[in-house]
Amino acid sequence: MANINLKEITLIVGVVTACYWNSLFCGFVFDDVSAILDNKDLHPSTPLKTLFQNDFWGTPMSEERSHKSYRPLTVLTFRLNYLLSELKPMSYHLLNMIFHAVVSVIFLKVCKLFLDNKSSVIASLLFAVHPIHTEAVTGVVGRAELLSSIFFLAAFLSYTRSKGPDNSIIWTPIALTVFLVAVATLCKEQGITVVGICCVYEVFIAQGYTLPLLCTTAGQFLRGKGSIPFSMLQTLVKLIVLMFSTLLLVVVRVQVIQSQLPVFTRFDNPAAVSPTPTRQLTFNYLLPVNAWLLLNPSELCCDWTMGTIPLIESLLDIRNLATFTFFCFLGTLGVFSIRYSGDSSKTVLMALCLMALPFIPASNLFFPVGFVVAERVLYVPSMGFCILVAHGWQKISTKSLRQNKL
Repeated sequence: MANINLKEITLIVGVVTACYWNSLFCGFVFDDVSAILDNKDLHPSTPLKTLFQNDFWGTPMSEERSHKSYRPLTVLTFRLNYLLSELKPMSYHLLNMIFHAVVSVIFLKVCKLFLDNKSSVIASLLFAVHPIHTEAVTGVVGRAELLSSIFFLAAFLSYTRSKGPDNSIIWTPIALTVFLVAVATLCKEQGITVVGICCVYEVFIAQGYTLPLLCTTAGQFLRGKGSIPFSMLQTLVKLIVLMFSTLLLVVVRVQVIQSQLPVFTRFDNPAAVSPTPTRQLTFNYLLPVNAWLLLNPSELCCDWTMGTIPLIESLLDIRNLATFTFFCFLGTLGVFSIRYSGDSSKTVLMALCLMALPFIPASNLFFPVGFVVAERVLYVPSMGFCILVAHGWQKISTKSLRQNKL
């Protein structure tokens, strides 16, 4: 695993500071009012145990009006800010900026697993300055994304150290990974999705399997013409332990929300209360909308509610072409990344996983969420986008150098 040096850290921290220095002089806006100004959990007079009984907004989890956003560790950092400066916003914004710099530095270390040094720095710098992060960094409630991302990346880096000599299993990094996943999830729910990324990394990167190889091995085993290789059995053991630990976290999380999903209104998410096929067509269209925001963040919005994105009520709506094109492009990249064993396919696969898996909780595909589009939830998915861009730049620059030599 390549190390990062002081020069790279200084460059990234300097760029983050230059981009977000003006945020230090901002106040509390939009959701900050509910999470900070109106949240009694920040006050020293409130018992600490109350933080673990209430949601992100200070509402008891047992109440029906609770949004079920269980992020006690993030609220704990708000409380630390309150102890230092009460409700003066500068310290809150300063800590957000520091956390974003930390995430950017850790992300550089992750990039060096899949890219060369120069491309890794490019990816990290792009992540540090990407406009899509404006809401997550300058909005104080965006700290949930920042904190969760720190432990998200730390959990993944820990897991990459779980493979020992001769493909043996090193259990200490796996135990640390499970702990860090739990911490990330207590900062924001999407932290648990790093488990899926670890599983993909184990199968396709650490073990070097491809989809054809897995299909061939499984086919031979089912026909009784061969046995499962020992290395594959070791992989299965690691994945089973990881998934079982994740299942326990999910069970605890379900118990915390008392097996109740939050209730949202038409104002929060119009498509969620729309009939079929409007609901499905609109939710699927929101995927290319989010992808376009990563690619061309020229029209950002602080509040994507109500009619900001009109519902798709017909199969003849021209916007369905964007959905079709998006899934074709994503499918092509996905097939390429799991069919071939080269370094390029591995980099593309991990980039796609970083883009897709952390976005699933906010995608509306499995359960409704309280927004149409929220730029802050693209904080982690943008990491995959930045890796793809840097990988593309690496390919183009390498090809140009070869042509110049000829």
